[in-house]
Amino acid sequence: MKATTITADRDGGRDDVSTGRVFVRTCAAEWTRLWTVKSTWWFVAAATVVMVGLGTALGFEAAADPAELQGGPAWTTARYIAMPAQFAFLGLALTAVTSDYATGGIVTTLQWTPRRAVLFFARTIVTAGAAAGLGVFLAVASALAAFTTAGSALILPLDKGLDMLAAVAFVFGAGTVLAIGLGFLLRGIAGALVTAFLVMLALPLLLPLFGDWMSALAEILPGSGAVFLLLGEMRTMTKTSSVVVLLAWAIGVLLLGWLRLMRDDANR
Repeated sequence: MKATTITADRDGGRDDVSTGRVFVRTCAAEWTRLWTVKSTWWFVAAATVVMVGLGTALGFEAAADPAELQGGPAWTTARYIAMPAQFAFLGLALTAVTSDYATGGIVTTLQWTPRRAVLFFARTIVTAGAAAGLGVFLAVASALAAFTTAGSALILPLDKGLDMLAAVAFVFGAGTVLAIGLGFLLRGIAGALVTAFLVMLALPLLLPLFGDWMSALAEILPGSGAVFLLLGEMRTMTKTSSVVVLLAWAIGVLLLGWLRLMRDDANR
């Protein structure tokens, strides 16, 4: 009588899960993770207070002196407010990445999602999408707050609104992508936050004070592109150059973060 050999199924009889399916599941997990952390809500609250609060205050100011701003677009207030408010979303993005490294949770995260590229792109898309979407929503809210409290001093032209929303969405999206890349690259909230503050605000404002050479250097920083797109300042720049600078920084830093995640140990 022949003996029957039984070969164990190493996969437990389950089919391999496609990359697309894993990506969708990882995006859902990242979305849940993002909104179940207290720090996310603190950053959202800070952005809301800054954008809606300042929009309301500027509206009251316009109502008190309507002759100066009579007929001005309320969308302009949202542009100015968005510049400082973007740091709340940069902090949100940095925390979403670096908190895993601070607590050692990145090891567990990669055990659940061992395909590192899938985790990287899922976290990037979910975090950047949430930040850009919230930024646009709060920009609209701040403009509406200014319009409501200004009485007849401000108006809401549709073309100006669409232009402002496009600028805010691009600046917030590109800035958040840059912050995510810094988080994966530096893996520490302190260093990443200082670097983001320097390239997005401090250096673009300070370098032009030290001569033409420094001014030219400031123009290749992402903060200069954000200043031009939101405020129309940095007169030597154009919309095209501003978009190119922001995209180059966002994609370049994100690529460096991806390379470190793919090549280095996750817990170092």
